[in-house]
Amino acid sequence: MRIYTFRVIIKPDGKNAFHGYVPSLSGCHTWGKTLEETRKNLKEAIRCHIQGLFKDGESIPQEEGAFELVQTFTEKELALSR
Repeated sequence: MRIYTFRVIIKPDGKNAFHGYVPSLSGCHTWGKTLEETRKNLKEAIRCHIQGLFKDGESIPQEEGAFELVQTFTEKELALSR
């Protein structure tokens, strides 16, 4: 059985809800009122998206070996200090 891995990003949307998307699956977006609801909705969105790709004979993108980093900067490093 093959394992598929997808990076997902969930952000607050500013309206007391969360927006979730999958960068490697163009157009695969969803939302939820809570993080847990958004995660659940993302699983369903990914499943539907992949089934569509499969049905259309498209390849399924993979993020094998992907590396993600959140980089932090000081104001000085960004030359924002006055």
